[in-house]
Amino acid sequence: MATTTKKSVAVEDVNVTFEDQQKINKFARNTNRMTELKDEIEAKKKSLQNLEDASDDLMMCEDDDLRIPYQIGDVFISHSQEETQEMLEAAKEALKEEIKGLESRVASIQEVLGDLKVQLYAKFGNNINLEADES
Repeated sequence: MATTTKKSVAVEDVNVTFEDQQKINKFARNTNRMTELKDEIEAKKKSLQNLEDASDDLMMCEDDDLRIPYQIGDVFISHSQEETQEMLEAAKEALKEEIKGLESRVASIQEVLGDLKVQLYAKFGNNINLEADES
């Protein structure tokens, strides 16, 4: 008769204190916030690319007397080509600054997550999974 052997994984019984639960909750909140910030960065990068494309198209325009409609909120306002180009450049710079600010926030959150990972893995070892699901 064939016998089957089962490997049993030894799971330590670790008590979760209130402080540990607070750290786990903080890790989860920061992970969610970082995901939201990364999505926001991607959206702003797409907007920046759209502005760059519009700027490039505007440079190709040969008619200098042409009035260009520029959207401000829900309204389109016609400006000269030069004014529109200046407005596009200002909007691009503002977006670049926003992206830079968001990226610095992501970096600071990653630092916090790194510290929390070290603390939580030190206490719980393999009993806790703090890795993001890539699905």
